[in-house]
Amino acid sequence: MIPSDTIDKIMDATRIDEVVGEFVSLKKRGVNLIGLCPFHNEKTPSFNVSVPKGIYKCFGCGKGGNAVNFLMEHEHYTYPEALRYLAQKYSIDIVEEKPSPKQQEAIDEKESLFNLSAFAQKYFEEQLLQTEEGKSVGLSYLKERGFSLEIIKKFGIGYCPDKWDNFSQNALKNGYKKEYLVKTSLSKSKDQLLYDTFRGRITFPIHNLSGRVLGFGARIMTSDKKRPKYINSAESDIYHKSKVLYGIFFAKSAIASNDNCYLVEGYTDVISMHQAGITNVIATSGTALSIEQIKLIRRYTANVTLLFDGDPAGIKAAFRSTDMILEEGMNVRIVLFPEGEDPDSYATKYRPAEVREFIESQAVDFISFKTGLLLDEAQDDPIKKAKLIREMAQTISLIPEPITRSLFVKKCSNMMEVEENMLVTEVSRLRRQRVIQKKQSPGASESRDLPLPQTTTGQQQKPDEHDNNDVSEKELIRLLLNYGSLDMVFKVENEDKRMEDIQVKVVDFIVRDIQEDKLVFDNPDCQAIFNIFEEAWQDQQLPNEKVFTEHASPSIQKLSIDLQTNQYNLSSNWEHRHKIYVLTEEENLKPAVLHAVYDFKLKKLEKMIKKTQEAIKEKERNNQNETDGPPIRELLQTMNDLDLKRKQFAGELQRVVTR
Repeated sequence: MIPSDTIDKIMDATRIDEVVGEFVSLKKRGVNLIGLCPFHNEKTPSFNVSVPKGIYKCFGCGKGGNAVNFLMEHEHYTYPEALRYLAQKYSIDIVEEKPSPKQQEAIDEKESLFNLSAFAQKYFEEQLLQTEEGKSVGLSYLKERGFSLEIIKKFGIGYCPDKWDNFSQNALKNGYKKEYLVKTSLSKSKDQLLYDTFRGRITFPIHNLSGRVLGFGARIMTSDKKRPKYINSAESDIYHKSKVLYGIFFAKSAIASNDNCYLVEGYTDVISMHQAGITNVIATSGTALSIEQIKLIRRYTANVTLLFDGDPAGIKAAFRSTDMILEEGMNVRIVLFPEGEDPDSYATKYRPAEVREFIESQAVDFISFKTGLLLDEAQDDPIKKAKLIREMAQTISLIPEPITRSLFVKKCSNMMEVEENMLVTEVSRLRRQRVIQKKQSPGASESRDLPLPQTTTGQQQKPDEHDNNDVSEKELIRLLLNYGSLDMVFKVENEDKRMEDIQVKVVDFIVRDIQEDKLVFDNPDCQAIFNIFEEAWQDQQLPNEKVFTEHASPSIQKLSIDLQTNQYNLSSNWEHRHKIYVLTEEENLKPAVLHAVYDFKLKKLEKMIKKTQEAIKEKERNNQNETDGPPIRELLQTMNDLDLKRKQFAGELQRVVTR
């Protein structure tokens, strides 16, 4: 564990321009630096770096953060890895805190399992390459499959002798504990005796992202039909099938650089494709794709291409996994190999250039592929076609991005020869249904892209009050973040009845005004940021910018970075060159702050007025003028007071209000 004071030292020493500048060519524009965003393709620079604030923000794709976030996003580092990278860059020594005895015991056990797995991989590899049995049984098979010695060594493929306990006895002699042999499922125990799990099989080591061996897949070399063709390591403290992907260690860089991931079914598919020079390939090792695996791919790319061998049953079985990929906001394409071929056999038969050309020319977006496949099955049967329409609506409804969803609705309606409105209605119904189900599920989070409820005319209703207030709330927080320490000048009458200037800091004006009226923000992140300012203000201080840009909450961190970055900056010589002088926001600060405060209060008043109106209507409806809450005359007086205040603030904002 890296101590918090060491993290502070690292963050204090880090310069955002030096870190980002290693990966992005930056040029000066105004007070900021700009460059082409490394996270999406663009021709006009929209990637901004603010050195004083220590943050970056792309106004094209929306990504933003500090130096640590940049390394985690760009280099796919974990948080500790990013900190260690920066510590090394700025020559800061890290003395990690000593874990507790219980933590140390868990660390030691995990490390023992990793060490045993590494030992097993080396043992199996030696058996394959250096023993007679390994060469004649395992190596000859691999060479028949067309695998070169170079690719065999790259993936660490090995062979476990077809003997009862050769590996187990060898591991025990080398000091590895029996309990760890059983925990990693490298050995099994029967009548207190150990025997080798993978005996008589070729072994395929499964690596984690940093290249450490987690477990093994193994293929039998005998014709014994009573034993399964492939087996995998059992779940352990270091190996969780649903969280790893075969070949990810060798493919991650290629996936990121190609911005595409080829997903295949088996170990040999991956290896053959790598041998053909196509290295952005991974496999699920024969298990159904899990949400954890999809998120692992999502760290490197939003584009997935599924490579199938053409078996209709296998393709249909993969439909559920594909729906999960779509729901994560990723793009899915499918390549179907000719009958009798799979990625392994095709990559072995054809030259690398031909394999690449085939994949690129045959790739079809998943929605079109699935629609075409189901249309062929439905033919002219109206019942089957109705089922097809519902199924495609279900799949399209999973896509979170509205524009993409709309385009696929149009495409599918043309392919299925149904009215577009019919498909739109069904997709909207399914999305609303899913939102309701999620809200009813305990602990469920809301959808990232909730459709707005529609009126009978098909028009979307206005957002709720939270959305209406959001802009004014964020504007107040933006002014606090950017100008909290600056002064505004007010003219006041002194004891001698003369006007004099007094200076009031932005933070004093905003915090005191909101405190006096006991107002709260609807947006929880805005409220959290305001609370930090309020607490610091009470101590007559201002919070450090890093409190927000390095906040533990990702949403607060993102909001503060978004509000502290400005897409448009005048270049330093623009005014001089054009002889046109523009007031900066800083120079026009007082009107901006007053406008923001009045707008915030006006929104709150409108909300209070609406609630009071509803209370009055409820009283009138139930004829309960003198019971259950304030009498109606009190409510009418409150309504009148609120309305006068509303007109006052509206007048300050030069707006016209109506009852």
